[in-house]
Amino acid sequence: MPRALLALAIGAFAIGTTEFVVMGMLPEIADGLGVSVSAVGMLISAYAVGVVVGAPTLTAVGVRFAPRQTLVALMAVFVVGNALSALAPTYETLVAARVLTALVHGAFFGVAAVAARRSVPPAQATRAISLVFVGLTLANVVGVPLGTLLAQQTSWRLVLGAVAVLGVVTVAGLLTWLPRDAGEPSDLRTELAAFRRGQVWLVLALTVVGFAANFAVYSYVSPVLTDLAGLSAGWLTPVLALYGVGTTVGTLLGGRLGDRFGFASVVVGLLAVAGVLVALAFLAEVPLAAVTLLVLFGLIAFAMGPVVLNGVIVAARIPGGSLVSAANQAAFNVANALGAALGALVISQGLGYTAPMWVAAALALAGAGLAVLAQRADRRERATVDADVRRWQQALVRDPAGSAA
Repeated sequence: MPRALLALAIGAFAIGTTEFVVMGMLPEIADGLGVSVSAVGMLISAYAVGVVVGAPTLTAVGVRFAPRQTLVALMAVFVVGNALSALAPTYETLVAARVLTALVHGAFFGVAAVAARRSVPPAQATRAISLVFVGLTLANVVGVPLGTLLAQQTSWRLVLGAVAVLGVVTVAGLLTWLPRDAGEPSDLRTELAAFRRGQVWLVLALTVVGFAANFAVYSYVSPVLTDLAGLSAGWLTPVLALYGVGTTVGTLLGGRLGDRFGFASVVVGLLAVAGVLVALAFLAEVPLAAVTLLVLFGLIAFAMGPVVLNGVIVAARIPGGSLVSAANQAAFNVANALGAALGALVISQGLGYTAPMWVAAALALAGAGLAVLAQRADRRERATVDADVRRWQQALVRDPAGSAA
């Protein structure tokens, strides 16, 4: 695999770390700025707003440039945002700096996916995307715990400064390893035209519905482990770390399966997720079974991410695809909010912590249905294209001069 993928993975690691590490540094930031922990918690919402605004806006601005130019510019903004966050003298300044940093998030992943798949042969496209996104899963396994520990032992400012340095490393890697021709410039009209295709919306709907199943359960994983499985609070960190390892393995595995089986792996994966969640609903009070099923759930769920992202780019049927790729990132965030909200709804009705598992299983089955539709639509389109090619070849054989004219 090209070394350019390493630079993209480092960037994904840096972005994932800066997004989630704040959750582990809330007390330290509150003490440092003289504000309440709840006020610092608003930084998480501010970051989410930045992601929502930045993903379509910066991607639309960047389509006229080659992916390398866009990615370097985005990471430059990321470096500035984290440096300002590390140096922020007041709470208000920190909020503004975090929003600036978040603007990069969705656009980076959208463009990075296009650049990654253009850096390898088509048969390895999904695997290339998975290698980039493994940086994001490793951020939760390595970056966030280490950042939290560093903040506790030294300073939260040092953590954000270190993330800025990772951004500089990413820029250097992109300039050194990512070819100038890893994807060509596009234009906004072409990128927007992709959204006229029903198959694109079908895959985006699949992202929202299918991945909402993940967050309907994962959003409440702590009470599931403590209240249902009976684990002590001290076990949460190692279990969540194990879950993170599962998501990393799943991301890498999904890249290989996607290149070999395409959307069929998504159909099977979502059906498997539904089965695992049903089993978890019955076995949640058995500690070993609950932990095993949660790790398996994370592995299977994250294996589908690279396949779906590559699928929406392919469905666009345009030279670029950065905007639909960024749209898929936005759909993933919608899935996050939808899953968490549906989980909260059934819990608030007094149905207990197993209720979100049944909701998630239903969402996974609905997602599997959408995946089947997307797979069939892709096959129909490929068959139509192949038939057109055969007709053109036959016409060329019958009348070479006329066909050439």
